[in-house]
Amino acid sequence: MAINVKEGSLGKPTRHPLDWESEDFYNEESLNQELQRVFDICHTCRRCISLCTAFPTLFDLVDDNPTMEVEGVDKADYAKVVDQCYLCDMCYMSKCPYVPPHDWNVDFPHLMLRAKAIKFKKGETSFRDKLLSSTDAMGKLASIPVVVQMVNSLNKNPTARAMMDNALGIHKDRVLPEYDSAKFRSTAKVNPQFSVRNGEHTPGKVAIYSTCYINYNEPGIGHDLLAILHHNEIPTQLVEKEVCCGMPKLELGDLKAVEKNKKINIPVLAQLARQGYAIVAAVPSCALMFKQELPLMFPDDAEVKAVAEAMYDPFEYFVLRFKDGLLRTDFKKSLGKVSYHIPCHLRVQNMGQKTREMLQKIPDTHITTVERCAGHDGTWGVKSEYFDQSMKIGKPVFQQMAAPDPDYISSDCAIAGRHIQQGMGENKAEKQHPVTLLRIAYGL
Repeated sequence: MAINVKEGSLGKPTRHPLDWESEDFYNEESLNQELQRVFDICHTCRRCISLCTAFPTLFDLVDDNPTMEVEGVDKADYAKVVDQCYLCDMCYMSKCPYVPPHDWNVDFPHLMLRAKAIKFKKGETSFRDKLLSSTDAMGKLASIPVVVQMVNSLNKNPTARAMMDNALGIHKDRVLPEYDSAKFRSTAKVNPQFSVRNGEHTPGKVAIYSTCYINYNEPGIGHDLLAILHHNEIPTQLVEKEVCCGMPKLELGDLKAVEKNKKINIPVLAQLARQGYAIVAAVPSCALMFKQELPLMFPDDAEVKAVAEAMYDPFEYFVLRFKDGLLRTDFKKSLGKVSYHIPCHLRVQNMGQKTREMLQKIPDTHITTVERCAGHDGTWGVKSEYFDQSMKIGKPVFQQMAAPDPDYISSDCAIAGRHIQQGMGENKAEKQHPVTLLRIAYGL
């Protein structure tokens, strides 16, 4: 029997479905056996040491025990590695030579996810982590007109932040996003009346999946996206009904909550997909959830597959629209120098640097691209125990973003952009989302 030992290939990795509903998935003894097997492969390779803190944590555990092998590591310490993984997926997509179809079948992120799911099922997940992952519930409460002013004030008050740090483990120095009572979904003005012009690469009509962040925190990004679509005479509507994509709950290991949200989102989105809409989500993690994670959790669900095929990042859609000859380039304003950061959850979508490609079409605009993890990573960098590591991981990004003395700093991930701005400190650069930059360039 032939053995497939090809490694370091430029071919596309094979991602196996996540067998999350099987009994063995939650078997702790079976998990520890697989952790030891994969950790041993990682230890002998060490190619991923620069990616995140999970791998240095693992290698220190190995090097600091008398055997200097994985078998000498206390299995109780495996959790220290799991806690450092924020499921960016970069080890699988860009570094590991042993991913399937290699016979060693290493899928480090999904192994960490399995460990997180077992931890959650055992009731060992903290209240803080459950709270931070409840983005929809928190957004609905915090954006109530009377409540929103109090929440935003408390998030900026040093005394209140010190109390949050002590009581909840939300670091006092982390700059938190504001909430907005003028939610995107309730204030968006769509125009579905333009003629549908389908292209070779793109559907000619768009449905916007607003995401929790844009709906509750930065609705301006959503309004800018609408302005661009209207300027290009693309008929647009909002997804009629939506809840959180499920990525925060996935990262927590609460897979039942992911399934619950999937049952609400997918029927509505699948109907739009069948009607020929491009579904656009302006938060990379949300788009990735529908493109990759849900199809791996529900591989036999035809509606999930249809949604995955219809889901687009905004700039993925714009660049393909340009290739179809159906995107306007009547830019009125240059952007000067832009330091642009590509977030991990955009990189692993394997579509190339579409945001950079689009912004470079704007005359007299110079784009400096930083392709490296900024270290915020969902809710991970908010937590007191990881804040310092988050800032340390981000330091090279902060320096690279500041080096060109830019007019703008930008990231497709809005929380990464805010994190980078905090790490850079005082500077002249204005932080704007890439969608907003494109709206500015159009002069809208």
